[in-house]
Amino acid sequence: MNISNRQQLMGILAFAAVVLMVGDKVVFSPLVKGWNARAAQVAELKKSVSQGAMLLDREKSIRARWELMRTNALPGNMSAAEAQVFKAFERWSRASGVGISSINPQPQGRRSASDFVTFECRADAFGTLATLTRFLYEVEKDPLAVKVDLVELTARDKEGKQMTLGLQVSGLLLNPPGS
Repeated sequence: MNISNRQQLMGILAFAAVVLMVGDKVVFSPLVKGWNARAAQVAELKKSVSQGAMLLDREKSIRARWELMRTNALPGNMSAAEAQVFKAFERWSRASGVGISSINPQPQGRRSASDFVTFECRADAFGTLATLTRFLYEVEKDPLAVKVDLVELTARDKEGKQMTLGLQVSGLLLNPPGS
């Protein structure tokens, strides 16, 4: 091989290396990044579509659950809601055999959003462990839209046969007046 042929070959190889490097930086790398970004976007869209399909499959049960919550919510009037909660406490205590020593509704409900308010109430009850357990069961199984927020259980005697239950519940008022 001649020196001039070697120089031409080396020049062509250097030019080809520069073209490959520029092609990689300008064409290939952006194409790969774009491809990966589109693949991630497609995966996210597939996930959203599958979640939407699951929601559509469960539409009837979700709507039925919401209708149950809506129909069992406390009345929008705070005093009517308070009366309904008092009646519920009376019903629960009769069903379980627990004595209620006090029921203290919170003076103001807690406004959580524009379309609902929570009504909070604290009650103190007494009885045996079995009756207090039954009382909690009655509270939880009742269709009324109340949630147990706090439970405090203390013994009234040394043997632990007589117990006191401190219970805080919150009820749901949908579409309260003034919202």
